[in-house]
Amino acid sequence: MENNDAGRRGPRPARTPSGRRLSPTRAALLETLQAQPEPTSLPALVKTTGLHDNTVREHLEGLRISGLVRRTKAPSSGRGRPRWLYEATPSSHEDPRPEYAALAAALATVIVRTSPEPAAEARRAGADWGRRLAAEAGPVEGPVEGPVEGHEGARRGVAEIFENMGFAPEADADVRELRLTRCPLLEAAHQEPDVVCSVHLGIAQGALERYDAPTDGLELLPFVEPGACLLRLGRP
Repeated sequence: MENNDAGRRGPRPARTPSGRRLSPTRAALLETLQAQPEPTSLPALVKTTGLHDNTVREHLEGLRISGLVRRTKAPSSGRGRPRWLYEATPSSHEDPRPEYAALAAALATVIVRTSPEPAAEARRAGADWGRRLAAEAGPVEGPVEGPVEGHEGARRGVAEIFENMGFAPEADADVRELRLTRCPLLEAAHQEPDVVCSVHLGIAQGALERYDAPTDGLELLPFVEPGACLLRLGRP
């Protein structure tokens, strides 16, 4: 029996196709591509699934034949054959791609090209973004009678922000750790992990700051365990 989670490191994407008879592995690959704002390379897909590249290639070809995926050649970057890039076709989508993904991908590209300190700049930009998202979300819900309870409410607010962005976070009991089980920016994270992950870390930082919660101990561990990245929102 096929187990598409075996050996997987890093998050899965945000959507599950419905009404289609696909194996778990093939469905997971389609989900990944549906969640991306740009065509995705084979190495990025291999990294997130933990499968052999030949296995991923076989399933991608099956999805392409079914009309759910299309492939294009990447622009030539020197010697060797151009890479194939894969993307889900419009007919495969249940919902539009989140606007967040396209905005974050564009932001990461600009920062990489223009900043001498791209990771630091990405975190600052993410923090500005996080403060705006928290302000738009409004006051956090939950107990606010003391600092511990109030800070937990703030962490729950951060979890909700990441839920709305498509990361499908799974929180521990006191919301100090979030397992980010989906990724709407897989190719960008594969190509520029420091920048993309710094944007996400900054979003958490900015939201906590907006909620007047501490940010010490805040860290993001990308592709750290099977099926998820890990976002730590503070020390115990």
